[in-house]
Amino acid sequence: MTTTPTPARAGRREWTALTVLMLPLLLVSMDVSVLYFAVPAINADLAPTGTQQLWIFDIYAFVLAGLLMTMGSLGDRIGRRRLLLFGAAAFGAASLAAAYADSAVALIAARAALGIGGATLMPSTMALVRTMFTDPRQRAQAIGVWTAVMTGGVALGSVMSGVLVEFFWWGSVFLVNLPAMALLLVLGPVLLPESRDPSPGRFDLLSVPLSMAAVLPLIHGLKEFASDGPRAEQGLFVGTGLLFGVLFAWRQRTAASPMIPRGLFRSRGFGPAVALNAVSALGMMGSSFFTTQYLQSVLGMSALEAALWSLVPSLPIGATAPAATALVHRGVPRVHVVTAGFLIAAGGFALLSAPGTDSLVLLLVAAGVLACGIVLVMSQMTDLALGAAPVEKAGSASSLLETGAEFGGALGMAVLGSVGTAVYRDRIPDAAPEAARETLGGALAVAAELPGRAGEALTQAARVAFTEGMHAAALTAAAVLVVAAVVAAATLRGIGVRSTGEG
Repeated sequence: MTTTPTPARAGRREWTALTVLMLPLLLVSMDVSVLYFAVPAINADLAPTGTQQLWIFDIYAFVLAGLLMTMGSLGDRIGRRRLLLFGAAAFGAASLAAAYADSAVALIAARAALGIGGATLMPSTMALVRTMFTDPRQRAQAIGVWTAVMTGGVALGSVMSGVLVEFFWWGSVFLVNLPAMALLLVLGPVLLPESRDPSPGRFDLLSVPLSMAAVLPLIHGLKEFASDGPRAEQGLFVGTGLLFGVLFAWRQRTAASPMIPRGLFRSRGFGPAVALNAVSALGMMGSSFFTTQYLQSVLGMSALEAALWSLVPSLPIGATAPAATALVHRGVPRVHVVTAGFLIAAGGFALLSAPGTDSLVLLLVAAGVLACGIVLVMSQMTDLALGAAPVEKAGSASSLLETGAEFGGALGMAVLGSVGTAVYRDRIPDAAPEAARETLGGALAVAAELPGRAGEALTQAARVAFTEGMHAAALTAAAVLVVAAVVAAATLRGIGVRSTGEG
């Protein structure tokens, strides 16, 4: 009779190491939004052109998304701890360069280098969690912490940038990275185990440009679609990304040592976990696209005030992932938790679409409910994907999960943003100036130049039109998440029923 060995339980050393791992994860996620309030100071100091300003914002996320799969595969080959420490050194050096950049071009280059460092850190942290926590129950708890830190970091980044710029110069938003990276470089070799794939095969160099050519144009096209609406240029970017995506998939099927191991998607539960995690990212980014604008442009808050209020829905996130893990520990099937998470998030979007959402309290409650539902899903799907993947392929599995989330977030902004924009343009009065008919920001700029009641009337009409667009987008998101709940109920049945064992 064959018995399955009991996985070793993690001790104080591993949990201490997890705390150290959360430092780079927090900073990488914060850097997505850390420039929100630093832009005026950067503009005054470096005088970037409009195009340069866009690249200062976007280059970090683009490079990060484009290199995730490459770095995940590389970590499996050279060692995840080694790649993590290399990434920490690169991230720290790039942060120093960004803080003291003396031109817009130098800042763009430093932000690109930050993206490279971030792409090494994110899959490495998740893969090391998979390596250190082999007991499924403990792994689920650790991944719950990982999920909460990642989602909370994006919200915290904008607030921290506002506070730092208020009291220091704009470069300080990058200097805060240095102590954490230095601590990681000191403690990482002592606390973190090294792990790698014992037989990874040769590194497939051709897959690197193919993966970037698939990811970058697709994400760029989707994001531009959200801000500018459907245009031929965006369609060209999306089409190019899809074409190279097909070529990348063909390469993975035919190469002797593919970047993405073919066996990953044969692991029961891995494919559904990646797909459903992407849908949850769609909901998360789609909601933030509207709520951040609503707080500032409709409710009239300052940028810092809006950022502080936007932290409120993030407060319950820290308890949501551990609560989901506790439910699964108590015997609640994972499929029920995930299905409930999608339905809770859909309920949050439905609340966001309700008349009277101009109430700040109702808006924050709706955002908090949908965020909790999405974190329920993300924590469970991350645990399921890593549990389904072999330990030696943890880096590749992590990078696929995170790349899928990047696609989902971009798709959420594109789809929900286009719905909101279409309704806005339909509801704004025909007599409004052309600039006012494009976006709420354009309408407010035009209204500020109009005299007296004419400006007030345009402002009110634009805010009502935007709110109706937000309501329509929220209903669309709610419908998508209800469909996702049905799909989850069908595809996850019997897969990873409890966190104490997969399958």
